[in-house]
Amino acid sequence: MNKTIRRASVFTLLLVFALLVRATWVQFYDGKALAEDKDNRRNTIALYSEPLGNIVVGGESITGSARTKSGDLAYKRTYTDGSLYAAVTGYSSQAFGATQLEGIYRDLLDGTDNRLKSVLDTVTNKRSEPGNVITTIDPDVQKAAYDALGDKKGAAVAIDPATGKILAVVSTPSYDPSRITTGDSAAWKELTKDSDKPMTNRALRQPLPPGSTFKLVVAAAALEDGLYSSVDEKTDSPDPYPLPDSSSKLTNENPSAPCEDASIRVALQYSCNNVFGSLAVDLGQDKVRAMAEKFGFNDASQDVPVRAYESVYPKDMDKAQTGLSGIGQFDVTATPLQMAMVSAAIANDGKLVSPHMVSQITDSGGNALENYDDSADTTEIVSSSTAEQLQSAMQTVVEDGTGTNAQIAGATVGGKTGTAQHGENNSKTPYAWFTSYGKADGKEVAVAVLVEQSDAARSEVSGNGLAAPVAKAVMEAALR
Repeated sequence: MNKTIRRASVFTLLLVFALLVRATWVQFYDGKALAEDKDNRRNTIALYSEPLGNIVVGGESITGSARTKSGDLAYKRTYTDGSLYAAVTGYSSQAFGATQLEGIYRDLLDGTDNRLKSVLDTVTNKRSEPGNVITTIDPDVQKAAYDALGDKKGAAVAIDPATGKILAVVSTPSYDPSRITTGDSAAWKELTKDSDKPMTNRALRQPLPPGSTFKLVVAAAALEDGLYSSVDEKTDSPDPYPLPDSSSKLTNENPSAPCEDASIRVALQYSCNNVFGSLAVDLGQDKVRAMAEKFGFNDASQDVPVRAYESVYPKDMDKAQTGLSGIGQFDVTATPLQMAMVSAAIANDGKLVSPHMVSQITDSGGNALENYDDSADTTEIVSSSTAEQLQSAMQTVVEDGTGTNAQIAGATVGGKTGTAQHGENNSKTPYAWFTSYGKADGKEVAVAVLVEQSDAARSEVSGNGLAAPVAKAVMEAALR
């Protein structure tokens, strides 16, 4: 009996010892994790104990830090024109963390980036030197896009084709990040529950079927492959086009348009579905996908430096589905960023300079820690001959086709309209696309616009009617 008791006591002691060791081990690692987690309470207090560094647009800070009235959190994040720049900055909140540039460069902005000479006092948690983020955003172009979208639900992206600098990133409806910097739960709930999703970055993070704007990718594939020698060669494309292995046919919105056997130029001018469905089937899905991927589709790590959602050209399609993919339907999706990249590469003689919206990061004295303009990659997407032909065809679209609302006096403008819809069955929402480029007086810009107009009749939704005027306003601002 005594032996049994002794054995039980020894077992109990060993169990207690093991639990103590485990608790110490877990406490050590949990403590280490907590020490590195800037969203735990202690580190949040440290994070907001001093002013943060700033995000800069056009030489002016669009963020700041203001004294709080009371409590442990000495400073709160502030925003100038918060709704205008929300798609660029994201937010930095005492309760809800940080997103987009605020999140990506959090260590730099709070002074803990090891490239800074900042010293963190372990007693007071005060930092001596936060850094700053210098963006490529042009304030005039950003405002033009924001004002032109107005109360529409949509997005716009503008890129300098020659440098890859992103001049504007706008998503509407927007929100003011200042509302949630101190952890206002009522404001957070209102914003996150809003059916219009104001906190969704539609410019970078909402891929949708690109509709007829994708026809530019198919045209590029057909010319590069040699399927047709020029944009003015007649194609073999009946109107309507019978989708292979299917009872369906691709028809055109304008039945009187000269789409039967139309050249690529005419097919872009009138947005002929039969031509691009036929081209996609003749090329085959692998060749179309290869071209789409050169432009940036199917890239799951597209960072600008905010990570954009992947734009998709699908696999394993049958021939009928491949035909639908040729007009930007079936399972093809794209972000406005992606469609701006398509126009940017075409405008830049076939070369795509990797798009980026941060020019450099600096210390508090303005000394560059990293310069992203100098490190932007350039990739040849199509030959200069193909790019020149596509530029010419896109100009025809604007001068005498479906994109006349994008015309700018004194500027050369090329574009492509698109309409599509998403949703289920009868609840599908129609929306409009326009992707374009403009050139004047040595300046150039590529712009893509998406406009969702759920309150408009389907017949009123068109790329020329809704999206092209927005693109025009953005291009005018960039080319001034």
